[in-house]
Amino acid sequence: MLLRHIRYFLAVAEQGNFTRAAEVLHVSQPTLSQQIKQLEETLGTPLFDRSGRAVRLTDAGVAWMRYAQLALQDLDAGARAIHDVATLERGNLRLAMTPTFTAYLVGPVIDAFYRRYPGVTLSIHEMTQDRIEALLAEDRLDLGIAFGQAQLTDIEAEDLFRESLNMVVSSNHPLAQRLEPLTAQAFEQQPLALLSEDFATRQFIDDYCRQQGIRPRVVVEANAIGAIIEMVRRGSLATVLPAAIAQANPQLRVVPLVAAMPARRAVLLQRKDAYRSAASRALVAVLHQQDWTSAHSNPG
Repeated sequence: MLLRHIRYFLAVAEQGNFTRAAEVLHVSQPTLSQQIKQLEETLGTPLFDRSGRAVRLTDAGVAWMRYAQLALQDLDAGARAIHDVATLERGNLRLAMTPTFTAYLVGPVIDAFYRRYPGVTLSIHEMTQDRIEALLAEDRLDLGIAFGQAQLTDIEAEDLFRESLNMVVSSNHPLAQRLEPLTAQAFEQQPLALLSEDFATRQFIDDYCRQQGIRPRVVVEANAIGAIIEMVRRGSLATVLPAAIAQANPQLRVVPLVAAMPARRAVLLQRKDAYRSAASRALVAVLHQQDWTSAHSNPG
């Protein structure tokens, strides 16, 4: 059974005549009659009584007509939905980010996207990069944003920008007004609140410390960057965060280090050769249009 069978059936039922129905459909009457016969053979019963001057629905035709109308309505609605998705009047987008990104960069990106495409529903999750890649590979996410190379072979990473991490303390911390860069040995003595070891940001910090030959004094580990910011803002702990987070919070200060931490890559993660929805392509365009230089500038 094809869509044209439904349309042809409804036209004949409405017109009560094969000739008029054929004219409305812009097909020949033999073609129309043949298509209706095929439909009746498929359903295993006559749909029209052709014995009189007018073509009338049989009992089976009357019963089937309601479902044919509903099916056509649903198909037409589906066509409109496809149009709406293609034009971004509606749609859904599944996005995941690592914690440092959600802390200070997600706001302007999502605001810019929503202003352009208010009909698209966004589902945003915060998780580790390995989890992002696993869900992308399983087609349970559309896009991911993280820092670093992709680990899975079927995930591709596209550069967004580069940034450096910094030591951050509260404005009341003894080191808050320090102008002279802190040595690696002095940094080693500072009590730190850091993300837990399963996060890429923490792995980046640990790699830096190993390169400097120091062991960081980690007294608090957390899996939420908001909790770390709050602990540092209110107490005597230090942490390591992008400078933009400190710039956005007047109660935080950046402490310069003699051996500055190297820049890291912010990347857009996608599954290779995956279907790219209109909403996905639109968000990628918004990401590339952002002014990242102001978002992650490193003072001094």
